[in-house]
Amino acid sequence: MSKAEILAELTKLSVQDRREILAQLWRLEETSGPTEREKAVLNDAQASYDANPVAGAAWPEVEARLRQRS
Repeated sequence: MSKAEILAELTKLSVQDRREILAQLWRLEETSGPTEREKAVLNDAQASYDANPVAGAAWPEVEARLRQRS
């Protein structure tokens, strides 16, 4: 079955079936680990932090700013 056929069939499934498929896809993603591109992004972020660790903000502060935008 081609990807196009699979995508077309998804719309015919029940909500529960789609949720099960989504959960399985997430499990597969979690076990595959980061891609080379994701590793590069993480390495760049780590290097930025290592160069200036006080430049960042704690998650609660970032979350509060994001919620204010909504």
